[in-house]
Amino acid sequence: MKHILLITIAAFLFSSCSTCPLGICKPKTGSIQHIVLTWLKKPGNAADRAALVAAAKSLKADIREVKSLAVGQPLMSERPVVDDSFDVALVMRFDSKADLSAYEASPIHTQAVKTILGPLTKKIVVHDIIAE
Repeated sequence: MKHILLITIAAFLFSSCSTCPLGICKPKTGSIQHIVLTWLKKPGNAADRAALVAAAKSLKADIREVKSLAVGQPLMSERPVVDDSFDVALVMRFDSKADLSAYEASPIHTQAVKTILGPLTKKIVVHDIIAE
């Protein structure tokens, strides 16, 4: 079930990726997809959600290793295989595991986690996958 959720989120976010021509986004083989699902401490809080979205966009703008970003909220569904319980999801693409590691160690990233992500979220789930 978790695999179906990840595939669904990735497909949705890749299809809306603004850096992909005609909405078709085929990640480079061997690239890393960094998928982050977050649950807010105050579920549905618009200001907190906006702060997370803005922080994600600033990470893309300020950290050169981030090659693409898709960020958004869940598409609500009545299908039992869909987990739409999170508040904000993001998918970042990196060219390599080394770039993901550089991003994670970046002072810009660690500061955002400390000042925005940590204080606003009660739960975070991260999945990193290698594109085939």
